[in-house]
Amino acid sequence: MKTVLCYGDSLTWGYDAEGAGRHAFSDRWPSVLASALGPEVTVIAEGLNGRTTAYDDHLADCDRNGARILPTILHSHDPLDLVIIMLGANDMKPVICGQAFGAVMGMERLIDLVRHHAWSVDREEGPEILIVSPPPLCETANAAFAAMFAGGVEQSAMLASLYRDLADEKGCGFFDAGSVARTTPLDGVHLDAENTRALGRALEPVARMMLGL
Repeated sequence: MKTVLCYGDSLTWGYDAEGAGRHAFSDRWPSVLASALGPEVTVIAEGLNGRTTAYDDHLADCDRNGARILPTILHSHDPLDLVIIMLGANDMKPVICGQAFGAVMGMERLIDLVRHHAWSVDREEGPEILIVSPPPLCETANAAFAAMFAGGVEQSAMLASLYRDLADEKGCGFFDAGSVARTTPLDGVHLDAENTRALGRALEPVARMMLGL
């Protein structure tokens, strides 16, 4: 039995911009990935709305700093065979960071936390790591989201190439979610059901290869 941890934000949680609620369980990309991989693989969906790579959101009602929470999550689900990290979209908020390079530094911190984690189960090596760059933000007529992510369309477009370089440098897997999914203009940030399903399907062969299946 293999175990995969999907560590992300509202794109992993399954935020539905159309109804401002949550996509059906079967439509969320971790669920689609789990179905594609089959019963011999356990896929854990660990998504939180507003989660950043490694930055504090002082206006949030809970801890959104992905770097601070990750070690606890790793202990909770140990042993793991693959950690998929898709974060960085919330880093594009000017009040959080506002720069793609800041998200890259945060992602590097997350990689190091996985690599140097004190695993409770004896093993020769830690889990494989797959970095997924979130789909770029798009223009939206939603005034609140447009203001919240001001400048994010241009900055988020840089994430894929920067994350790819980071993955090469750190020896991680890489996947560009923007190659198969597009954010909805309803809010410029999230995925509709069709696009989140497409992401889950596209990640299946990559995850299968990294799991050695």
